[in-house]
Amino acid sequence: MPAHPPPVCLIVNPAAGGGKARRLAPQAEDALRAHGLTVHRADTRDLEHARELAVQAARAGETVVVLSGDGAIGAVADALRAVPEAVLGVLPGGRGNDLARVLGVSADLREACATIAAGVVRAMDVGEVCPAPQEPHGSAFVGIASVGFDSDANRIANEAPSWLGGLVYAYGALKALASWKPARFEIELDPPGERHAFTAYTIGTANSKAYGGGMLAAPDAMLDDGLLEVIVLESVGKLAFLTKIFPKVFKGTHVNEPSVHVFRAREVSISADRPFTMYADGDPIGELPLRVRAVSAAVRVLVPAHSVATPAFSRSSPLLAGRPPTVPPTFGRDDDRHAGEPADGP
Repeated sequence: MPAHPPPVCLIVNPAAGGGKARRLAPQAEDALRAHGLTVHRADTRDLEHARELAVQAARAGETVVVLSGDGAIGAVADALRAVPEAVLGVLPGGRGNDLARVLGVSADLREACATIAAGVVRAMDVGEVCPAPQEPHGSAFVGIASVGFDSDANRIANEAPSWLGGLVYAYGALKALASWKPARFEIELDPPGERHAFTAYTIGTANSKAYGGGMLAAPDAMLDDGLLEVIVLESVGKLAFLTKIFPKVFKGTHVNEPSVHVFRAREVSISADRPFTMYADGDPIGELPLRVRAVSAAVRVLVPAHSVATPAFSRSSPLLAGRPPTVPPTFGRDDDRHAGEPADGP
C-alpha cells in the first residue's frame, strides 16, 4: 500500500441485512481508522443514491467501501465503471454476502477492514443485463443473474422477515417450490450463435460462483475471464429437486446431475414462454426477453493479499494498488475444461 493511503468513503446501506449494516457501521468506522485510514461515512437512501455517492467519492480520489449486501455492491460496481481509477472495497453487511465470500473477505468485520487497509487490487468482471440487442449499455451485477424459479424464490426471500438472516434464501426456494410450474426457455449463446431450448426451473448467468447466502451455483465461474457461466436446471420432479439438486448446490456438486447443464459464453440471450423478472444480486434487474453479457475488467476491487478461499480469479498476479488495470479485454480458461457440462441450483 502507498505510504499515505487514500481516504475512504464508507457507503452504508442502513436497510441491508434487516438493519445489520446500520448496526455494524460504527464498528467499521473504528476499525478502518485503527488502520490509519481517513474515513467519512455516507448512508444511502436507495440504490440510485448509492451510485451517486460512489461516483462522487471515486472522482474525489477516495476508496469506495460498501457495507451492505450484494445488491448495493452491484449497483456501486455498476456506477464505478464510469471512473477508471476507482477502487472498490467490500464489507459484509447483508444477509448473503456472497461476493465477499467468493473474494475471500472475512465474515469478521474487523478482519474485513484489514483487507481495505492492506489488500491488493484486482480487476474484476461484471455481468451486464440489456433489455434489447440494440442497447449499447445495461445494468451491471457482480454475482449471478437468474430467471425462472429463481424469480419466485428471490421475490419471496425479499419479502421474508429479517430474523431469518442467511436462511432467507433457502426459505424462499422451498416456499416457491410449492406453486412452481416449469416453463419453456430458449437461450442463444454469443448471438448469433448456437441455440438451446429447455423445459426448466432456472436459467442463470454467473459472473461469480455463489448466490443465495453460500449456494455454489456456478462453482467454476471466475471473476476475471471475460465469460459467463450459463447454468440451466432442466425440469425434474419436485422430490428429485429437493433430494438430488437443492442439497448439493451448497457444495457445487449439483453440476454432476444430468438435469443440470453449464455453457460458457461472453453473451447470452434468454427468452421464455411466459413473463419472468430476472433477479441479479438479489434485486430485480429486468423483464424477459433479455441479453446478458460479461464486461471484462470493468471494476477494480480490493481482496486479501493472502486469501485461502476458493480461487475466484484465473490470473495469478494482482494489480498494484493505485494503478489502472493492464489486462486484455478478455482472457479465459481452457475452453475444453467443461464446455458443455452441467451446473446450477435453485
